[in-house]
Amino acid sequence: MKIVQVITRMDTIGGAQLHVRDLCIALMEKGHSVYVVTGGNVTLYKELDTIHCQSLIRNLNVVADIKAFVKVRHIIKNIQPDIIATHSSKAGVIGRLAGWSLRIPTIFTAHGWSFTEGVEAKKKKAYRIIERWMGRITGGVITVSEYDKQLAVKHKVLPQEKLLTIHNGVHETVRLRESRQPENRLTMVMVARFAPPKRQLELLKALTKLQQFEWEMLFAGEGPTLKEAQCFVDSEGLNDRVQFLGNRHDIAAILQKSDIFLLLSDWEGLPLSILEAMQCGLPIVASDVGGVHEAVKPSVNGYLIPPKDEVELVRTLTALLTSSTLRLQMGEQSRLLYKQHFTFEQMYDKTFAYYEKIIE
Repeated sequence: MKIVQVITRMDTIGGAQLHVRDLCIALMEKGHSVYVVTGGNVTLYKELDTIHCQSLIRNLNVVADIKAFVKVRHIIKNIQPDIIATHSSKAGVIGRLAGWSLRIPTIFTAHGWSFTEGVEAKKKKAYRIIERWMGRITGGVITVSEYDKQLAVKHKVLPQEKLLTIHNGVHETVRLRESRQPENRLTMVMVARFAPPKRQLELLKALTKLQQFEWEMLFAGEGPTLKEAQCFVDSEGLNDRVQFLGNRHDIAAILQKSDIFLLLSDWEGLPLSILEAMQCGLPIVASDVGGVHEAVKPSVNGYLIPPKDEVELVRTLTALLTSSTLRLQMGEQSRLLYKQHFTFEQMYDKTFAYYEKIIE
């Protein structure tokens, strides 16, 4: 099979980018031809056959968007793929329009809708209108959570028959429990870009109320709000407890040496970072948004925190920081849930079967 994957950016480390990378590598290993069309002129994923379209940018720009459509259409016409798989809002629109104009089947993977809860009201309305129109020319849509599927149905964006939930999945990695920190200094970690909808600063504010416990906090990721977080750490005297690791390619090793995983957000689809932490056997503390509840079961493998509820966040972290038994039990449940529902092989098999269905 010949496949084109279209995504707005591959110059950052994010859930959609890692999803595309892993899926493309698996497809190529099984003998399929895969091309990635993306914006800009830089990619962090050298193992992929990448074609750049510099006019494909995230923000709305009529001139650039028209140029991007023409360029992407030209690229796809030359490749003549069996199917086009699109990811992210802008690439989803341009890629599907190009496929429709060339009569090539298209799929859109919604890694969290742009009209989900937490997004500004005017933007939500605009995105719903756009997706309703795009749904008419789309062969099918994959949602990474059941929450996102039902959200699309609720707002009449797409009919049920054009939607399929395929939960994100992550690869198995070697677990190194023996490498974890001694219990007198527990390690917490958050893996996320420093940009909306992530809320690293909210987490830092809560941590100032937990200084009576022995812990260290690791942040993996970069982005526009990083400087603000660093300034806050300086002002609160937390430099000996908080580390900013930047973008890392050894996330599995970092998780395997940690004790608690955190992810605070205003909105989400189904974050790969949570699934990676579950695979490593960590208890999860995350915002109760999007499809997160499909992976994190309250009081089973972690806790769900209402958005912006600092009191509940502090209470939850206190419970985990003071009970090794609770951390161990929840970590074991995380690992079990991962094996049952969120392996990469499960995700790959369902995705490829859906490709075949849409082509047929």
